[in-house]
Amino acid sequence: MKELILEKTVKTPYVYCDAKSGIIKINGRSIPENPEEFYTQIFNWLKDYYAQPQAETTVQVQLEYINSGSSKFILELFYIIQDFHKVGSSSKINWYYEEDDEAVLELGKHYQSILSIPFKLIETY
Repeated sequence: MKELILEKTVKTPYVYCDAKSGIIKINGRSIPENPEEFYTQIFNWLKDYYAQPQAETTVQVQLEYINSGSSKFILELFYIIQDFHKVGSSSKINWYYEEDDEAVLELGKHYQSILSIPFKLIETY
């Protein structure tokens, strides 16, 4: 299966999805004009990936800014991963936030509180 790479723009994050390693990275700003169009690419890749996933899937999210439209689709992304986790595909989420970024930390805490999947909050400097 091919990896999915979406290059970072002023409004969209860098996305790297690697089926061989089971690592999914999302880094940068997420304020796309059409968040559904942007995130649907990742949803489609995930559905193909989970046909033959690795023993463990690790999602690493490090966003410096995320708008409300994107936060809805990030949650949907997490729900897809959680659904596969519940049926035996071991998965975990690492949510990175800068030490003084209360908004990203609080969003991570919100996601952590509503998901039933290993979800780690990791402070960066």
